[in-house]
Amino acid sequence: MSTKDKNGAPLDGGKAYKLTVPANVPVTQYWSAVVYDRVTHALIRDVASPSKSSQTPGLQVNEDGTVDLYFGPKAPSGKEPNWTPTKAGGRFEVLFRLYGPQKPLFDKTWTLPDIAVAN
Repeated sequence: MSTKDKNGAPLDGGKAYKLTVPANVPVTQYWSAVVYDRVTHALIRDVASPSKSSQTPGLQVNEDGTVDLYFGPKAPSGKEPNWTPTKAGGRFEVLFRLYGPQKPLFDKTWTLPDIAVAN
């Protein structure tokens, strides 16, 4: 679970962020990234889609097999399938789940990077 960005600042619903999921996620089933309200630890209210997963229809996968996920109040142009909305004025947290995790996760040969402020 992430509550802070790469620089240690709390995730702010009014800012744009990016998480690049490395290729070859070590799962037998699927992975997901779900956004929660930091105050209630519940899904953010009144957003269309609080999560993205490797099973999300239309998810854009990069040529190298990585997936760029975006979190923020507005979708980056052309990246709507990989965007999860947040709300300005609040903080949020992201829970990344791996269903059917495999050895590379446990021996740390596959790691998930930190969420970074998007440019």
